[in-house]
Amino acid sequence: MTSNSDVAEATGKRDWRAALEVYGQPRVIGMAFLGFSSGLPFLLVFSTLSAWLAQEGVSKTTVGFFSWIGVMYSIKFFWAPVVDRFPLPVLGRLLGRRRAWMLLAQCGLMGGLIAMALTDPTADLATLAWFGLLVAFSSATQDVAIDAWRIEAVVESVQGAMAASYQAGYRIALLTAGAGAFYIASGTSWPFTYFVMAGLVGVGMVTVLLVAEPDASKTASSQPQEDWVVEHLRRHDFSPAWLHAAYGWVLGAVVCPLVDFFARYGKQALIILLFVSVFRITDITLGVMANPFYLDMEYTLAEIASVTKVFGILMTLGGAALGGVLVVRYGILRPLLASAILAALTNLVFAWLATQDDPGTLSLALTVSADNLSGGMAGSAFIAYLSSLTNTAYTATQYALFSSLMTLPGKFIGGFSGWVVDNFGYVWFFSYTAMAGIPAVLLIVWLLYHDRRQRKASEQEEHAS
Repeated sequence: MTSNSDVAEATGKRDWRAALEVYGQPRVIGMAFLGFSSGLPFLLVFSTLSAWLAQEGVSKTTVGFFSWIGVMYSIKFFWAPVVDRFPLPVLGRLLGRRRAWMLLAQCGLMGGLIAMALTDPTADLATLAWFGLLVAFSSATQDVAIDAWRIEAVVESVQGAMAASYQAGYRIALLTAGAGAFYIASGTSWPFTYFVMAGLVGVGMVTVLLVAEPDASKTASSQPQEDWVVEHLRRHDFSPAWLHAAYGWVLGAVVCPLVDFFARYGKQALIILLFVSVFRITDITLGVMANPFYLDMEYTLAEIASVTKVFGILMTLGGAALGGVLVVRYGILRPLLASAILAALTNLVFAWLATQDDPGTLSLALTVSADNLSGGMAGSAFIAYLSSLTNTAYTATQYALFSSLMTLPGKFIGGFSGWVVDNFGYVWFFSYTAMAGIPAVLLIVWLLYHDRRQRKASEQEEHAS
């Protein structure tokens, strides 16, 4: 059956009704539940785990060391080629390549969370760390498989809606694993809380069993298909046979994704990678000092939690939904440009808040609204853009590389945030983070210009033929 959004895409008329109806597609709905499964473990190995350890009397130094568990999310591209190209023996035949890896990762998540619940931090802290590492590894693996499924499951015009749906589920999971876990723990215990969280992993498991495997995944081969690889392997016949097969797998799973990307985009590939690396600098850098800023402005913990967590997440969901609609309505690059400009400008709202002598909760709400709406919109557009860059032959590997690259510069620059605040104050800091968004805006303008030139060239070729 052809949906209204498909018709709109085919005719080139992306009306608002078709743009909104995209959220009724089964795979877009399923994406929200997979987003929930992706977001649930994140806080359980970060701030929620830190709270548990702190209440058990674990030293702050040790709690800080536990944050290293999160390195798994930053190095997932190392094993992404395995998830991308290696079909699981039994589950792969039953569910397909993407769903099989999702389900296996979810089993690791559930088992790891149950094991954490059964471990006493005061008696065996090292064991708890290992189980936390299992949860983080399983979570990062699940993210690789979910990203691949999302990209392959729908056409490019629907990627914005998929990204918005994913963000909605992810943010709800953060509320569940954050505020929800605190509420449960306050009335029961932390081990019981982690048992509950382990049970909620079942949401993702049920979703995996209900959604369909993408056609691109069904027809994909785990063997390298590129002519140059086949010819290279033919001319270099290693012995024994397993070494030859392993060499071919490395070429197909690791080398070919990089060669493919640069072959498709040529010199433009370097501009794209530069843009991917700078797009999130402005919000990552601001985020490092956000909570200290709220506290220095003398907001209470209750006010910060209510406005920035609960209300802020609602604003993010609204921005994500708006971004998804705009991508369907206008394509990817124009909403991406608008969100990049807004993301930079809204940092100036923080600078305004920093100048207020007696800011109230309303001022905080206005600031958070502007920041989270633009952030949600930027998230949908940017995820859709990264998805459009991938080749379905290497979906998981290429997207894992992009998603890792997009956070590294921001995290590095964000490390100097405290120094900037200490030496220049919050007003200059937020102004500096706004200016950090200028390179991304300029690069999107260049990408738009290049895209229009390519479209005109294609149209001229069609008319000439």
